[in-house]
Amino acid sequence: MSGVARRSLAGFTGAGYDKGRSAPVQVLWLLMSGLFVTRWWCPMRLRLGILRMFGATIGEGVVLRHRVHVHWPWKLTIGDHSWVGEEAWILNLEPVTIGSDVCISQDVLLCTGSHDRRSPTFEYDNAPIVVGDGAWIAARATVLRGVTVGEDAVIGACALVARDVPAGATVLAPAAVQRGE
Repeated sequence: MSGVARRSLAGFTGAGYDKGRSAPVQVLWLLMSGLFVTRWWCPMRLRLGILRMFGATIGEGVVLRHRVHVHWPWKLTIGDHSWVGEEAWILNLEPVTIGSDVCISQDVLLCTGSHDRRSPTFEYDNAPIVVGDGAWIAARATVLRGVTVGEDAVIGACALVARDVPAGATVLAPAAVQRGE
C-alpha cells in the first residue's frame, strides 16, 4: 500500500460550480445543440444565432464550423473575425474568451474543467481560459483550465498547454519537428 487515501467519488458534491442557467435551459441547449448547432446542414448564420440566443457573445464575421461542441454558450465570448474549426470542443464549465482574428483549428480542446487530485471526493478545480487576439491554436491541440494564450501566440498541432503562453510565443508538441528551419 502506498499510504495514500483512496478517493471516495460517492462523496462528490460539485461544490462551487455554477452552471449558470436553470436545468430546463440546460436541457433545451443540449437539445438545440444536438439537433442544429453541430449539424453540417445547419447554416452558419442559424448556428451563430442559436448560440447568441442562449447567451453567447459572438462578434462580426465569426466562422464556426459544424460539429463544434460548446458546453455552455452563456459562458462563451468570441471576438470579431475568428474561426472555430470542425470537431473543436469548447468545454467551458467556466468562461472561455476568444479574441478577434483567432484561429481555433480542427479537433482543438479548450477545457476549463478539472478535478482537485488532493480532494478526497475529487471536487472540481475549474478555471477560465482566455485566448488573445490574433492567436492560432492548431489542430488537435489542448488548452487546459486557467490558461491565458497571449496575443499572436501560436500553439502547434497536438500541443498540450497547461501554463500561460506569452504574447507572440510559439508552443510546439514535444516531438514536433519544424520544416525548413
